Amino acid sequence: GWSCLLSGLALLLLGSFTLLYPGSMLRGAVLLYGAAALVTGVVDILFCIRLETHTGFAPTLSLLSGILSVMSGVMLLVYPDAGQWILSLLFPIWFLAHCISQLSRLFLVRLYAGRGTYVLTLILDCLGIMLGVAMFFSPGFSLATAGTLIGSSLLCVGGGSAVWGIEFLRKSSEE
Repeated sequence: GWSCLLSGLALLLLGSFTLLYPGSMLRGAVLLYGAAALVTGVVDILFCIRLETHTGFAPTLSLLSGILSVMSGVMLLVYPDAGQWILSLLFPIWFLAHCISQLSRLFLVRLYAGRGTYVLTLILDCLGIMLGVAMFFSPGFSLATAGTLIGSSLLCVGGGSAVWGIEFLRKSSEE
C-alpha cells in the first residue's frame, strides 16, 4: 500500500510540474522522469517478488513492466542530453507497460479496495493507455505537445496508484 501511494504521489507531483512548466519538460526535467520511471519499475518488481508464490499473469506482467521501467529510467538518467529522443520513443512504451500492469492487478483492487476504487482505477488506466497509444503512434505530435500529454499521462497513472495505495492502506488498517 505504501509503495503504491508514494509512487502515485511522486507521479502526481511530476505530472503537475509538467503541466505547469511544459517548456522545461524536455530539458530540465529529464532526470526527474528517469527517477520516476526507476521508482515505478522497482515498485513493479517488488510487487512481483511479493507475489512469487502465486502463478499467473499479474506477477509476470509486473516483472516485465518493472524491467522496462527500470531500463527507461536508467536510460533517461544516463543520457540526459538525448532526453527528447528517449522520451518521445521510450516513455510511451514505459507508460503503456505500466498502465497494462496496473490493469492486470485490478482483481486485487476490487478485492481489497472495493468497487468504487476498482472502477476509478479502471477508468484512469484506460485513459492512460489511450494517451500512451497517442504518444507512441505520433512521436511528432508527442514532441510538440509533450508537456501536456506527458503531464496528463502522469496524472492518470499517479492518480490510479495513489487511490489504490490509499484504499489498500485503509483496508489493511481496518483489519
